[in-house]
Amino acid sequence: MIEQYVLDLQAVDEMQVAVVGGKGAHLGGLSRIDGIRVPAGFCVTTDAFRRIMAEAPSIDSRLDQLSRLNPDDREAIRTLSAEIRRTIEGIAIPDDLTAAITRALAQLGEHAAYAVRSSATAEDLPTASFAGQQDTYLNVVGPAAILQHVSRCWASLFTERAVTYRQRNGIDHRTVHMAVVVQQMVFPHAAGIMFTADPITSNRRVASVEASFGLGEALVSGLVNPDVYNVRDGEIVAKAIAAKQRAVHASPAGGTQEQAIDPERQEQPALTDAQVVWLAQLGRRIEAHFGRPQDIEWCLVDDGFQIVQSRPITTLFPIPESGDRENHVYVSVGHQQMMTDPMKPLGLSFWQMTTPAPMAEAGGRLFVDVTQRLASPTSRAGLLELAGRSDPLTGDALQTILERDGFIRPLPDEGRPGPPFGGAPAPIETDPAIVTELIGRSEESIAASERDIRTKSGEALLDFIRADIQELKRILFDPQSHQVFMSAMEATWWLNEQLEAWLGEKNAADTLTQSVPHNVTSEMGLALLGVADVIRPHPDVVAFLQHVEDEGFLDELPKLAGGREARDAIEDWLDKYGMRCVGEIDITRPRWSERPSTLVPMILGNIKNFEPGAGERRFEQGRQEAWKKEQELLERLRALPDGERKAEETKRMIDRVRTFIGYREYPKYGMVSRYFVYKQALLEEAERLVQAHVLREKEDIFYLTFQELHDVVRRNRVDDQLIGRRKDAFRSYQALTPPRVLTSDGEVIAGAYRRDDMPAGALIGLPVSAGTVEGRARVILDMARADLEPGDILVTAHTDPSWTPLFVAIAGLVTEVGGLMTHGAVIAREYGLPAVVGVVDATRLIPDGQRIRVHGTDGYVEILP
Repeated sequence: MIEQYVLDLQAVDEMQVAVVGGKGAHLGGLSRIDGIRVPAGFCVTTDAFRRIMAEAPSIDSRLDQLSRLNPDDREAIRTLSAEIRRTIEGIAIPDDLTAAITRALAQLGEHAAYAVRSSATAEDLPTASFAGQQDTYLNVVGPAAILQHVSRCWASLFTERAVTYRQRNGIDHRTVHMAVVVQQMVFPHAAGIMFTADPITSNRRVASVEASFGLGEALVSGLVNPDVYNVRDGEIVAKAIAAKQRAVHASPAGGTQEQAIDPERQEQPALTDAQVVWLAQLGRRIEAHFGRPQDIEWCLVDDGFQIVQSRPITTLFPIPESGDRENHVYVSVGHQQMMTDPMKPLGLSFWQMTTPAPMAEAGGRLFVDVTQRLASPTSRAGLLELAGRSDPLTGDALQTILERDGFIRPLPDEGRPGPPFGGAPAPIETDPAIVTELIGRSEESIAASERDIRTKSGEALLDFIRADIQELKRILFDPQSHQVFMSAMEATWWLNEQLEAWLGEKNAADTLTQSVPHNVTSEMGLALLGVADVIRPHPDVVAFLQHVEDEGFLDELPKLAGGREARDAIEDWLDKYGMRCVGEIDITRPRWSERPSTLVPMILGNIKNFEPGAGERRFEQGRQEAWKKEQELLERLRALPDGERKAEETKRMIDRVRTFIGYREYPKYGMVSRYFVYKQALLEEAERLVQAHVLREKEDIFYLTFQELHDVVRRNRVDDQLIGRRKDAFRSYQALTPPRVLTSDGEVIAGAYRRDDMPAGALIGLPVSAGTVEGRARVILDMARADLEPGDILVTAHTDPSWTPLFVAIAGLVTEVGGLMTHGAVIAREYGLPAVVGVVDATRLIPDGQRIRVHGTDGYVEILP
């Protein structure tokens, strides 16, 4: 293959990233768009970079060292990357390469001024922009200076920030190469940035233009505050003109310099309104060419715009596909399920097969389209009531959309609305046998599924699972099952509303729901305390567990004194709860039974922090507190006018809550149990596909939908490129934060708490478990790394049932996501932990180790001095 060292910009397009890097490829693509002007120039290709790297064999061993460094070891990265840069800059450019660059310069004008710009093969990508990670040099004059700055651009592939960025994004240093763009310098009257989607709201129909005088360097470097314009449908809808005191201009001697702006010009707009609208139109043309929203750098030169860069905006959350041009409103499923992480395709398709509600997918998350429900006056009231109760931020976001003229096209009223949520609970006999019977039917069905699936393989296995999911749905959405836990939830709301009205007692049901029967999730946390009780008397086992690093430790335990009892206790616990894990609604997540080492830190924490018998004592203490609260409330009610009736009605509701609320946790446990049966069978089938050389590794099935997996099993053939693309997409989704509410314009509607009765500086959330507690905040994002002391308050993004074993060791709970009836709230109430959920950015605003006060009754958190 003949190496090409130089290519004219007009000769490349966005398909040639491997040759000219991201920036060069996009500039080549831009130059081909009708009506878009790009400064003339050429690319020094990645062939030239590889030639230079081959001149210094010592770099290879340094790259090995670099790859082994932890991204957080900044000093080592700084030292090693500086050595690599010095080596590259010290390599003499070979004569033939020098000749190729100077020939290209001669054609453009070798004594003109140029911008010399880095263009790495891993930048300006749809999933990682690498913005600002490599270097650009402006107003470079003369062939010798240009060659020197080309070397500097090559070396800038190994700036500390670029190296760290690659390591954090899992990109191998050897797979990235550097091209260099050399472009004629333009000397603009004004320059700036344009986003074809609003960077604040993510609205794809709003373009945002930032402008300042002189070169765009002043804006990019933060030297000036720019003028900011928002443009929608060809009209400026918002404008803010800044006082621009300084500008960056080209220096006659080369390079750039800052200059003060004359006072009379400082508050003049850098662009006219007509120019802003014209620029936004050019942005739409560029966006259409590349097929996604763009971050564009522009210059105004001689009353015309020149585009000097365009890259994808990588931080926008994708929009679900709707298939039409109507306005749509989407509500996050993850915020209801306490799992806002992305799910792999197999996990998404299982959840979609399980749920009765049609769900749209975006960014590896699922959303429910609530447009029709908002459009109908009848269903709208119920949706807003439920959303407002369970997650006020979602409710407020939906209300914000409704208040906008024309976004939701109203439907005619269908009739009178049903009773509001929190009205009289559905009539149901308060009989514990109902719960026992429901659980028994579910367990029998799961056992039958586990028995029958063992005989299935190939297509028959996939067909069996598809049919068995119908049985799962029948159990999961059994009307009697739904009536049981809805009756308990409505009785909870009734108690809170009536007891506050009658007695001034806030959130009374929180104490009344401690230590209820049949709560499989809270029982799980207490049962792990029992495992600690078995292991605690055996010091050899405790010492061994402190150094567990792999999943084979259970087989090693019987070799130790007390180890057989320890292994049996852990395995008994796993038999009942091992199908659970963090993010358990995604069938592809590793279960505790698959990775039992995940439990070891929690077991060791329980051994350290608790005395023997703590589980039984904890449950009995909660039961006593609930009983005492019940007696106290009933006594106070009887003293009121019409007190006997009020006490009798309240007692009936308390009995209903305590009999049925524990079952609230069971349907999901049953679903996850069945998912694990499916997963084990599918992994066995995947192993067969690996042995047949269809798949490279078993876990590749996680990146296929259920139907795609069915086709792979039927054809014994897989598209490896599809799996590769899915893996890349999943990695990019992990960097995204899903919104609670999203519109078809891509706009993220955040919602707000409409409360003005909070102390100054308080972090506001939703009160879900009464009480007030002070303690040390432990900000924990990975449950496996939890290091808790008695009295600590857990601060995290969200909790699902898998976090319950940590709840026994904390004094309070703060989460960024949550609702009144989500699992974390239910378990916090049962354990008597003051809890506030839905605290926006709690893990960022509360430093780890900070003393805080959690007001679980009123719904706010104070950061203490």
